[in-house]
Amino acid sequence: MSSNKKYWKSVEELENSSIVEALRNNEFVEEIPTEEFLGNADALATSGTSRRDFLKYVGFSTAAVTLAACEGPVHKSIPYVLQPEQIIPGVADYYATTVFDGFDFANLLVKTREGRPIKIDNNTISGAKFSANARIHASILSLYDSGRLKEPKLKGKNTSWSAVDLEIKSSLAAAKAKGGQVVLLTNTLASPSTEKLIGEFIAKNPNAKHVVYDAVSSSDALDAFETVYGERALVDYDFSKASLIVSVGADFLGDWQGGGYDAGYAKGRIPQNGKMSRHFQFESNMTLSGAAADKRVPMTTANQKQALVQIYNIIVGASVPVSLEGAYKAEAVKAAQQLKAAGSKGVLVSGIEDKNAQLLVLAINQALASEAFTTVGTRQIRKGSNAVVSQLIKDMNAGSVHTLIMSGVNPVYTLADSASFVSGLKKVETSVAFSLKEDETASIVKVAAPAPHYLESWGDVEITKGTYSLTQPTIRPIFNTKQFQDVLLSLNGTPGSFYDYLKGSSASIIAGSSWNKVLHDGVFVAGSAALAGGSYDFAGAANSLSKSRSAAGDLELVLYTKTGMGDGQQANNPWLQEFPDPITRVSWDNYVTVSNTDAKKLGLSNEIVANGGLNGSYATITVADGSKLENVPVIVQPGQAVGTVGLAVGYGRKASLKEEMQVGLNAYALYKNFNSVQSVSIAKANGVHEFACVQGQKTLMGRGDIIKETTLEVFNTKDAEHWNEKPMVSLDHQEVEATTVDLWESFDRSTGHHFNLSIDLNACTGCGACVIACHAENNVPVVGKAEVRRSRDMHWLRIDRYYSSESTFEGDNERKENIAGLSSSLSTFNEMEKPGDNPQVAFQPVMCQHCNHAPCETVCPVAATSHGREGQNHMAYNRCVGTRYCANNCPYKVRRFNWFLYNKNSEFDYNMNDDLGRMVLNPDVNVRSRGVMEKCSMCIQMTQATKLKAKNEGRPVADGEFQTACSNACSSGAMIFGDVNDSGSKVAKLASDERSYHLLEHVGTKPNVVYHVKVRNT
Repeated sequence: MSSNKKYWKSVEELENSSIVEALRNNEFVEEIPTEEFLGNADALATSGTSRRDFLKYVGFSTAAVTLAACEGPVHKSIPYVLQPEQIIPGVADYYATTVFDGFDFANLLVKTREGRPIKIDNNTISGAKFSANARIHASILSLYDSGRLKEPKLKGKNTSWSAVDLEIKSSLAAAKAKGGQVVLLTNTLASPSTEKLIGEFIAKNPNAKHVVYDAVSSSDALDAFETVYGERALVDYDFSKASLIVSVGADFLGDWQGGGYDAGYAKGRIPQNGKMSRHFQFESNMTLSGAAADKRVPMTTANQKQALVQIYNIIVGASVPVSLEGAYKAEAVKAAQQLKAAGSKGVLVSGIEDKNAQLLVLAINQALASEAFTTVGTRQIRKGSNAVVSQLIKDMNAGSVHTLIMSGVNPVYTLADSASFVSGLKKVETSVAFSLKEDETASIVKVAAPAPHYLESWGDVEITKGTYSLTQPTIRPIFNTKQFQDVLLSLNGTPGSFYDYLKGSSASIIAGSSWNKVLHDGVFVAGSAALAGGSYDFAGAANSLSKSRSAAGDLELVLYTKTGMGDGQQANNPWLQEFPDPITRVSWDNYVTVSNTDAKKLGLSNEIVANGGLNGSYATITVADGSKLENVPVIVQPGQAVGTVGLAVGYGRKASLKEEMQVGLNAYALYKNFNSVQSVSIAKANGVHEFACVQGQKTLMGRGDIIKETTLEVFNTKDAEHWNEKPMVSLDHQEVEATTVDLWESFDRSTGHHFNLSIDLNACTGCGACVIACHAENNVPVVGKAEVRRSRDMHWLRIDRYYSSESTFEGDNERKENIAGLSSSLSTFNEMEKPGDNPQVAFQPVMCQHCNHAPCETVCPVAATSHGREGQNHMAYNRCVGTRYCANNCPYKVRRFNWFLYNKNSEFDYNMNDDLGRMVLNPDVNVRSRGVMEKCSMCIQMTQATKLKAKNEGRPVADGEFQTACSNACSSGAMIFGDVNDSGSKVAKLASDERSYHLLEHVGTKPNVVYHVKVRNT
């Protein structure tokens, strides 16, 4: 039963609960600066001002500020002289497009207002199956980055495109005359038209070759698949077809092999007819996949390899010797036996960067005849080869590369051996970099060519084989940019623009459809045939893998990509920098994650200080070859495998970044030989690091059943009253359900619309796409690291992450029932909290609950917050005077106070302080000023627009048509929004489901946000 389970948010809460408890009970971490409006504090203390005088003063101030707030600033509008026919002021236009930047990919709808792209939505048309993650939602802001490369540069000076064209053509001619190599170095393109264009360039220049480089390599998986199936591609797994999922080191809910698996995974995780999928996770770092798993086994990568061999033995009946300790072996055997029993309904995936390991993955899934493993529609989003890139660097240093043309890559930053690349670059006669920004590479090449943002570009993408998508511009180029493809056309002597070339080359691909239809839909599905698997010596691969051992005495460093930052392309994006990591809840930093056991051995620690901020030790990481990364901040991470540490790449950039965004350390320097696992030693360094961590802020802990969860067995065998217990209160000395008792008179809500938001804790993976979508839709300001540390983040939507201290409910209950006395309770709870070495994890999105009996409304002295008939809790910003009574009275801690003016303020030099950055602002939502409260509005501007559209078309609103920014962004289906008064709507059915409950039901607030009990298949 959920109420018997112990939840906690951080190691600090376990080990030093007193300060956490004090901060939790302090509604406002910092003192309210009353002296600012009461005058000199010393004079006031001796003035004899009475309480009555004080109240008169505050009353006068309140009235004056209220009147001032009603007088808005004067704005001068410039109307259209000739209004474009396709633009109707105040009405949004949507364009279907597709993004692939070499790392992230998705099928999109781009919302534009008056010609400005302002928001990313998911394209939900049939065939468009890849949804936007947090980084893609934030990419709309990167379009308006004032730090972009604005003009082409030749030898560091601004030049013209004709001069660039001439320079490259002259270099190509010289290379041909001298017999020097010409190399096109690009990220994975996945573009049929661009690859055709490159083929034509190489045919015209026989001394040229194309090298594909992925900053985060999938080369071993590609090599293995190519060996067995003859195609350099990746499997596009369908987790919705799996009843049992075993992952060995693969964070498939994160960025493993490009990500995008959460929607299929979530379909099997919601209990239907008493069944749901089961998920084993063997891993080192605590990941999103590990957090979602039913059984998580933390172990080193060396042990993961042994576990994979053990699973292979059981599935195929082999007897390869395995070196695995008892407990680990038992878990591997259990997973293998259940996998074998599942047969075609089972699937195994692995992120181990070893060709032999990836070969075993193919062998196991072949033996299972797994339905989730399919060679139809393979992923084309990774093509890079480690060996080819390494050879290029050797050729450059040997002086054999005459001309190097780069596009979509930043090797000076992302290569571990960056120095070798830079030294080779100096020996290249002509180096060209097509780049959005004058980054680490573009700043040292001979020609820096500004590339357009994908929202300014034409293109095509084949994310999966047989599915063709188009990229179309949604705005004219903001700067003097040019596409790489247009330059290639010029070099090839091909007349016309890339648009013409693209349209012509697509004709054979989209046969049976038309260019206009594919452009409108954004995607065309042609289909593809399954690849026939060849034979291979899988037993030999298993024998080789079984001989893997970790270095004695060293720790394993496991590099990874963070949910917010990815590979670091958008390091200058403040939305992503301020986005709290789903696991650690830290923003504005990367850090080394260490297990509690290893932290104590090394003398490393974290501490929550008096103002609620999190501090941590520094460490020096030394790799086997002697290279070091010094002064790396430390996070003690529950669930980190003992003997391993984790560190995120994508940080530590400085070139072309605002000073505020130059945070963290470049972990790519440790990405030796393109291997994310390195043998390292760690030593404590001097100093203390100050983190911007939200894990202990605005907490609901200590307020009752926040997370409700149960097991599948209990869910299937016991009534809902047992696992979804309703809070009871005493009424006339009788125990009654709290929801039946009211302090307020209710009114009829059955007429018209009444909005509910349903959140299924089983489907939520913590990905954070909803958080960034909310930022974009509602003009949420960025406040910076210092303010986040002061508990002043402005996120309207947060995703709380809770750990639970026992792996089973039964163990929790038994221990608690056997407690005898105070001393026994202290020692028992201390022991119960030790399983923090491998806790269970639950994510819970929390926003304004839009209570029908809202505590905030009753305490506002100026009626700035009020309730609408449709269930939304409104905020009238021009009435608000910032008393913050509402925040004090909100049990959910979801209201935010504008301590400062965050727009047009050089103290907060982010997008709102930038003329170009403000182009992203949504004109339908007010930009709030200093001194007012704000919070989730349940996207009232979206619901109003939906009603108006249906009214103009003379029809009722269809189910699923009402959306909020968060529900629209949620690809896993965890968030469903709609009209609960429509009895046939999905949200109405979810609201009446036996798993549904409200936060803090015993308070009697009657929220319009509904949660669903989390069910674990343990």
